[in-house]
Amino acid sequence: MDNLIDSLWHKYQGTQFLLTQGLSNDIPFAIVTAHNPLGNVLTPCQNRLLDRRLQRKIEQYNSPYRSLIGAAPDLSHMEKSWAVFIDKQQALELGREFKQHAIYYVNQGLLSLVACGDAPDAEVMIGDFFTRSRVVNELPDLHE
Repeated sequence: MDNLIDSLWHKYQGTQFLLTQGLSNDIPFAIVTAHNPLGNVLTPCQNRLLDRRLQRKIEQYNSPYRSLIGAAPDLSHMEKSWAVFIDKQQALELGREFKQHAIYYVNQGLLSLVACGDAPDAEVMIGDFFTRSRVVNELPDLHE
């Protein structure tokens, strides 16, 4: 099982982000998904239901949020996600609630991958968020 998590952790570090509008460097934000909890690939319908539940939860924060897609560099795998202007602790709680291995956090334009587990050193600085993001006219439909 550890090999699976190590493999996912490595893949997470290569994630690219598709957005329909740019995001500011001025305010920290988290990127959270509800898709494929604990790395288990679900049907598109199951993922949509989880995504709607996550959006309802995000709305309770009364903070700005935007939809986006987290994707493999070659776009072979994509997951609907949310950029949410909340602090890192709140984002980790969301990630845990929706059974995610990790969340992303962007502070001053720097992207980090943060494990949702209890390991204190489970955060990897990935680099400049904006070199990993691309503004598109519309987000692709996800048909896993």
